[in-house]
Amino acid sequence: MTPFLWLLAFVVVQRLAELALARHNTRRLLAQGGREIGARHYPLFILLHGSWLLALAVIVPWSTPPSWTLVAIFLVLQALRVWVVASLGRFWTTRIITVEDAPLIRRGPYRLLRHPNYWIVVGEIAVLPLAFGAWHIALVWSALNALLLWHRIRIENAALARRPREGYSASPLIRRGRSPINPMA
Repeated sequence: MTPFLWLLAFVVVQRLAELALARHNTRRLLAQGGREIGARHYPLFILLHGSWLLALAVIVPWSTPPSWTLVAIFLVLQALRVWVVASLGRFWTTRIITVEDAPLIRRGPYRLLRHPNYWIVVGEIAVLPLAFGAWHIALVWSALNALLLWHRIRIENAALARRPREGYSASPLIRRGRSPINPMA
């Protein structure tokens, strides 16, 4: 198997495993009184990520040699992704679920950034295609992702605004606390 196929297979398996974990956590959070917000746009994320992977599989020649530097950056992003999921633990889902009486998460990347998972996904959607010279895939799906994230972050921030403001910094990027509203994977 070529490096491209290995990486593509890795991402597909990773995304499927994350969807299973997210579904499990979502069910548990809803059973504990959690509430989903912004569910109408969720299928668009599935479509975006699925079409991104499909575009990679169809457009990129499977024998394309990678930029190993960009592959290394992509792998660092995967480690950061695991850090996000581990930091949120049982609160991590691919949907926006809020649990009113849940404690704020103040560990991991959430003590440093607002929406760290979104930053990671932005990097992934650009870096993986670029690692195989598919700048057009990186450009198109990055633009689509930016539009969708703009909408989703507004919904998430509105839900966050209803929660106690304690633990938040004034900067839109830096944040001291984390609510259990969970970002996309």
